[in-house]
Amino acid sequence: MNKKLVSLLASAGLLLTAAIWGFAFVVVKDSLDYIGSFYMVAIRFSIAAVGMGLIFFKKLKLIDKKHLLKGAVTGFFLFMGYLVQTIGCFYTTAGKNAFLTTVYVILIPIISWPLYKKRPAIFVFIAAAMSMTGIGLLALGGNDFAGGGAGSGFNRGDVLTLICGLFYALHILWTEKCNREGCDVIIITMLQFFFAAVFGWISAPIADGPFPLVVLNNSKVIVSMLYLGLLSSMLCFSLQNIGLKYVQSSLASLFLGFESVFGIFFSTLFLHEAFTPRMFAGCFLIFIAVILAENGNKLFNR
Repeated sequence: MNKKLVSLLASAGLLLTAAIWGFAFVVVKDSLDYIGSFYMVAIRFSIAAVGMGLIFFKKLKLIDKKHLLKGAVTGFFLFMGYLVQTIGCFYTTAGKNAFLTTVYVILIPIISWPLYKKRPAIFVFIAAAMSMTGIGLLALGGNDFAGGGAGSGFNRGDVLTLICGLFYALHILWTEKCNREGCDVIIITMLQFFFAAVFGWISAPIADGPFPLVVLNNSKVIVSMLYLGLLSSMLCFSLQNIGLKYVQSSLASLFLGFESVFGIFFSTLFLHEAFTPRMFAGCFLIFIAVILAENGNKLFNR
C-alpha cells in the first residue's frame, strides 16, 4: 500500500480515537457518581484486555519475556495516566479536565529532546503552542471559572490532571520506542491493558474499599463501562498504537489533542452547553496548528 495513503489512514484513525475519547469525558464524569476511580480504571482495562485476548487469541502464544517487560512498563504509564485523570475529573469540571490533559502535546517534544538528543524543529513547538492555546480557548470558553465548585479557580483536580499529562506523554514515547524496536503492536496493546487492569485491581480495594456490587444492577454504569472498555480503551489504544507506528509522535499528539475539541462538542450536543465565539477561535487555532505540523518542513524549507 502507498506510504502516503497508510499515513493518511493512520492519521484518520488517530482523529477517530480523539472523537471517542472526547465523549469519554462525559461518560467518566457521569459514572463517578456510582463507582470509584480505581475500580473504574480496573474494570475498563479488564474489559479491554479480555476483548483483545478473544479477538487476537492466536497472538497469545507469541508473548515472550521481552514483550512482557515492555508491556508491563506501558501498562504502568497507562494505568497512572488514566487513574490520575479520573481522580482529577472528580474534583474539577470535564472541560478543564479535557483541556489540562492535553499538556502532553507540549511535553512530548520537550521530553524527547534530552532522551533522543534531537532537538525538535521550531515549527513543532510553534504548532504545539498554538494547539494548546486553541484548546484552552475552546475548553475554557464557557463558565468553568464562574461561581463556586469544581470549576472555580485552580484546584487539586486541575493539578492531578496536569500530572496525568506527564504519564500520557511517557506512554506515547514508550510506545513509540517499542514500535521502533520491532515489538508486535497487538501484543503490546493487549499486555498494557492486562497490566493496567492488574495494577487497578490490586490498588482498588485499598483506595476505594470493597467492590460496590450494587453497580452490577445499574444498566447505565454497565453500558458506560463497556463504552470505556471496548471503545475508549480497546479500539482507541489499538488505533493509537498503530498510528504511532506510521505517524511521528509530535504530529500524532496533535491529532490526539483533538479529544478536548470533541469533548466540548459532545458536551454542547448532549448537555446543551453554550458554544461561544472564543470556542470558535480555539477550533481555528487548532486547525492551523495541525496544518503547520503536517507541512512545517515544506513551509520552513521554502
